[in-house]
Amino acid sequence: MRFSGKIYKNGKFWLAEIPILDVMTQGHSRKEAFEMVGDLIETMADKEGFHVSVYSNRQEYFEIGSEYTRTLVSILLQRKRELSGLSLAQVVEKIGTSSRKEAFPIFCKSGIIPMNTWIRPPALIHPYK
Repeated sequence: MRFSGKIYKNGKFWLAEIPILDVMTQGHSRKEAFEMVGDLIETMADKEGFHVSVYSNRQEYFEIGSEYTRTLVSILLQRKRELSGLSLAQVVEKIGTSSRKEAFPIFCKSGIIPMNTWIRPPALIHPYK
């Protein structure tokens, strides 16, 4: 799985952003900004052994990816929940699970995603629909 990002120079710094996660980091050089992107995502995952690769194309776009798809999906869902301002209890109600205990693994760092929670994913991505 990969997420796309954009890198550009702003003054004396290189800014790197990943819009789907609504995150941004910077570096003194393009190379350093890419290193910071990898470190940012690995820090967000907070999972031992998790590694992110950054794929650049000499243009203004790049992608980050990992063989740990569950962890990347977990980061994405956790960020979307944070950005929507919804509590875990509100998300539980929106996805139709019966308890927080079932939904908690989706939005924590474990990356465990029970299949029965994928019945109504638009409630997670578009919380106001």
